[in-house]
Amino acid sequence: MKKFLHFLWGTCVIMLLSIFIPAQSIAQYVSGPSYAEIGVTAGPSNFLGDLGGHLGKGTPFLKDNNFNLTKLMVGAHISYYAKDWLGFRLAVNIGKLEGDDAVIKGKGGLEEARRARNLNFQSKLQEAILVAEVFPTVFMEEDASDVYHKLRPYGIIGVGVFHFNPQGYNYTTGQWVDLQPLHTEGQGFLPGTKNYSLWQMNIPMGAGIKYWLSENVSLALEVIHRKTFTDYIDDVSTNYVDPQIFYNNFPTPGQAALAAHMADKSNGGLGGDPNYGVGKKRGDPKQNDAYYSFGFKLGIRLNGGDRSLRNSTRCPILRF
Repeated sequence: MKKFLHFLWGTCVIMLLSIFIPAQSIAQYVSGPSYAEIGVTAGPSNFLGDLGGHLGKGTPFLKDNNFNLTKLMVGAHISYYAKDWLGFRLAVNIGKLEGDDAVIKGKGGLEEARRARNLNFQSKLQEAILVAEVFPTVFMEEDASDVYHKLRPYGIIGVGVFHFNPQGYNYTTGQWVDLQPLHTEGQGFLPGTKNYSLWQMNIPMGAGIKYWLSENVSLALEVIHRKTFTDYIDDVSTNYVDPQIFYNNFPTPGQAALAAHMADKSNGGLGGDPNYGVGKKRGDPKQNDAYYSFGFKLGIRLNGGDRSLRNSTRCPILRF
C-alpha cells in the first residue's frame, strides 16, 4: 500500500509538471486560460468476476454481466483543465458490488456447474481515482475557448485505489458475514500463501461525452471500466480446500465450522457435494475481477469566466 501511495504521489507530480511544460505545436490551435471544476456523479455499477453470469463458460466481461445485480455508485470530484483538450480529475466514489450464482438460469451447459456451486457475495466499495481526460475533437474547432452549448467526446485513463470487504450469505443463520477473515481458500493457512488485502489498485479507463449547458455548467455521460489486480473481490479464486485446515488453524470449532460452511455452499447451502470437494475448481485465478460504472456527471466551473457573448456565434462544430 505504501508503494502505491508513493506511485500515486509521483503520478500527481508528473501530471502537474506537464501543465507547465510549453507545447508550442499545440498552443497555436488550443488557447484559453486554465480552470478548475467541481461536481458530482451518480449512476449504476456492476461487478464482473467469478460469481454469477449467463450461459456457457464464465468470462470476466460483459457477456456475464447480471443487470439484476446492478447497484448505485455516487461520488464527487475536483478537476483541473490545463488546456481545452486536457484535464485531470481527482474523484472519490462509493458504491456496492454483488455477485450470486443463484441468478444463473441453467440450460444444461457449462453454466450448470457455477449455478450448483451456489456461492454469493456483496461488498461495499470506496475508491479514489486520478484520471486524465482527453478531448480529441478540440483540435477540429475554430475557437476552443467557446464552450457554450458545445458537445465534446472524451477519453479517460488513470490510476486508483479502492477498498472492498466481501461478505457471504450464511444459510444457517440468515446473516451476511465477512469472508476475508475466514480464509475460505486456505489463504495464509496453506504453505506459501497469504491472505489477500482489502486495499487494492485499479486502472480506470473509459469514455464519455460532455455537453456545456452554459459557460460554467456542464453535464456528461461516461462509462468507466476498472481493471484490478486482485481476483478476490468476491472471495473466490482458486480451489476448494480440506475443511480440516480450518479446524487446525482457527482457535474455536465454531469459527472453523463457519469457515467450512462459507467455503462450500453446494447442495443448496448444505455443502458436501463431491463435485466441489478438496482440490476441485472453486474459481478461475487466471482472470482478475473487474467492475464498471455508468456515470451522469454534473460539473461547475470555478474560474472560467463568461465568454459566451464574444464567442457565441463561432464554432459550429459539435454544437446543437
